Amino acid sequence: MARIKLELPERMFFETTLDIRISDINYAGHLGNDAVLRLAHEARLRWLKSLGYPHELQVEGLGLIVADTAICYRAEAFHGDALRFRLGADDINRHGFDLIYQAVDDNSCKEVARLKTGVVFFDYQTRKVAPMPEAFAGKLSQ
Repeated sequence: MARIKLELPERMFFETTLDIRISDINYAGHLGNDAVLRLAHEARLRWLKSLGYPHELQVEGLGLIVADTAICYRAEAFHGDALRFRLGADDINRHGFDLIYQAVDDNSCKEVARLKTGVVFFDYQTRKVAPMPEAFAGKLSQ
């Protein structure tokens, strides 16, 4: 079976730490695969807030929607661990970009996961994909 490989971009532009809660643990006693995506969502929202956007529905008059995801698991993580999420962008295009995440255990420094969410801009009034606003593109390249 071919494995997904996610390369980290040269520049990571945001970092935040998230605690693993008991609700993030699965029946095997470690971080669940569904929880990793929820934690990445929280990291993405924190990044947007750091840019001055209140949430994903208010980014320069448009919304951001997730078009695809990929996750590569590298190590286990457990309740009480703190994961440092580092974010960077790749495959920037007319309508969106890939947001790349690296999740590292803050204590052991082991890489727990790499993720990608392909996001596109969406106009909720017309219900259509929209071009990336120039103001946002400028912040993305800073």
